Amino acid sequence: MTTAKLIDRSNGEWIAALQSQDDAAQSEALAELRLRLRRSIYFYLSQDRSDLRGLAAHELAQMAEDLAQDATLRVMDNLANFRGESRFTTWATKVAIRLAISDLRRARYKDFSLDELTADGDLLPLTTRLGSAASPTPEKVAERDDVMEKIELALQEALTERQYQALVAVALKGIPMDVLAERMGSNRNALYKLIHDARRKLKTHLEKQGISTDYMMNLFGN
Repeated sequence: MTTAKLIDRSNGEWIAALQSQDDAAQSEALAELRLRLRRSIYFYLSQDRSDLRGLAAHELAQMAEDLAQDATLRVMDNLANFRGESRFTTWATKVAIRLAISDLRRARYKDFSLDELTADGDLLPLTTRLGSAASPTPEKVAERDDVMEKIELALQEALTERQYQALVAVALKGIPMDVLAERMGSNRNALYKLIHDARRKLKTHLEKQGISTDYMMNLFGN
């Protein structure tokens, strides 16, 4: 990363410069803000993100540059929300890091397809998550296998295709809500309700077969 001398501004000076009607003064403040955010984002990417340690320094620098530009715009859009309870640069950095985290999560699932979450798909993530206790007895293994079959069948019988996709995507695969909502042509509130209804229907369906939540916790717990 390049180095440059940065101006020490007070909170009021930052706000005044960024909102200035003087194009030169505003451009200077924007450039300095972008540089500060780029440095903070680069540090976050290179030091705090273990999943990015395989990338070269120039790749991280380019990511930081791209994210800093977006973060600068995000900060400008939210200037009215700055309450002065901390240093302006501290607040702006938090905005930038939140944006970086969100963008990286979205990038992770950019190739995610709803076709992978059809009712004909594999439910191994569910099996892996529930069947995690160490060294179960042969009898318990058989009991778990039987319950897993019933759970998998219940997922397909009790839920609509859309409920199935949403529940598996969020609860089992950990796909971010905003990513899934966009891919499903929905929004977060509607998706929350869809998943809530799916959980309720699944629970009711299993309880009719004598499979309660407590029973499953005891069966698959350590």
